[in-house]
Amino acid sequence: MVTMEKIVSLCKRRGFIFPCSEIYGGFANAYDYGPYGVELKNNIKKLWWEKFVHQRQDIIGIDGSILLHPKLWEASGHLTGFNDAMVDCKECKKRFRADHLVKKIAGEDMEGELEEMTKILREKKVRCPDCGASDWTEAKNFNMMFQTEMNGIEDKVYLRPETAGAIFINFKNIIDSMRVKIPFGIAQIGKAFRNEIIAGNFIFRTREFEQMEIEYFINPEAKWESLFDEWLNLQEEFIMEIGAKKENLRKREHPKEKLSHYSKKTVDIEYKYPFGFEELFGLAHRGDFDLSQHSKYSNEKLEYFDAENNKKFTPHVLEPTFGVDRALLVALLSAYNEEEIKGEKRIVLKFPKEIAPIQIAVFPLLRNKPELVKKAKEVYEQLKPEFICEFDDNGNIGKRYRRQDEIGTLMCLTIDFDSLENDDLTVRDRDTMKQERVKIKELIEYLRNKLS
Repeated sequence: MVTMEKIVSLCKRRGFIFPCSEIYGGFANAYDYGPYGVELKNNIKKLWWEKFVHQRQDIIGIDGSILLHPKLWEASGHLTGFNDAMVDCKECKKRFRADHLVKKIAGEDMEGELEEMTKILREKKVRCPDCGASDWTEAKNFNMMFQTEMNGIEDKVYLRPETAGAIFINFKNIIDSMRVKIPFGIAQIGKAFRNEIIAGNFIFRTREFEQMEIEYFINPEAKWESLFDEWLNLQEEFIMEIGAKKENLRKREHPKEKLSHYSKKTVDIEYKYPFGFEELFGLAHRGDFDLSQHSKYSNEKLEYFDAENNKKFTPHVLEPTFGVDRALLVALLSAYNEEEIKGEKRIVLKFPKEIAPIQIAVFPLLRNKPELVKKAKEVYEQLKPEFICEFDDNGNIGKRYRRQDEIGTLMCLTIDFDSLENDDLTVRDRDTMKQERVKIKELIEYLRNKLS
């Protein structure tokens, strides 16, 4: 069974993900994406954009600013309502999420119930995960927004904690400039920042992360329930397209008493990580709260004119939210396989072909034979314009296969001495390890058919 320790080790060893600022001792649960990690990440984002923007006529994309007008956060309620419950251990002074500690004991989500959480922590003598003491401060709210400074701006300025704000404040621009008709969506991929009380579980919870988000605007009189279910199915579809198994997914609907005041329905799609079921994606019916609030605070009418019925209204919105980093973690966990081949262990990342960081690796059989190296480089240069390729002549052929298996390369191409005479090469498949001789002049067409 795959563990987080195995994934973290592989990610660093093979250039997927590195601890941030490692030469200075690391930095607060932050991570840098290495050469293969950034390829994997970009492929996931590309697949998402293709599925939800390019293949649909009803969704268009934007790329909004990270720094947004301070009044936006007042309108959205983030200044007063974007809080997590924190509690400090009086013994070791470490800080924790109170609701997370209580959930392990009570088995239920007590978000927002500060007094009750404090009572449970003390009466149940919940131990500190770090030092084992049972001496807690009172639970209190902690606003998770990152504050920064901007020259010429007196108001407090924040790094955006989510990408949705830039979409809502551009609603009028989209209506005025694009030929959109209700229902329609606005999509965005971008960074968000949350000053989490405690981050952890590798890239599952970090303070800087990336979201793929859609605000889908609908007529408030429309029957939204079937559309809501359709979006849930699309979200499940997407995560399975990057490798997740259906049996590792489950839906958790927020009980009505726990819903945000503006939400008609909210459902989380959870994934079975090595540390248990936790949120992967979310879908919420947000009503007209966001457009109404920004209209009120900006004095701009954020309405849609229905020309067919000669009627204006403020649209309601469905919000499917996807986390890039969590999707990437699920892709890694789902792809990880350990196999025993003739008594030797093979680790292979069986990524779907759409997201594999490297499609093709090209080898000369021996690196000390110039004629083989030259021929292999010619093949590499021929393939580079069309495929994501890597040239590899480091170590013996067996080690090169194992290295490419560990980064999920789909096919390995080997130039040997027969290649010089017959103008062909060996193609090895990642998953089956079967090898096939292919003429070099037929290679591009062969690979197109295999990878399409």
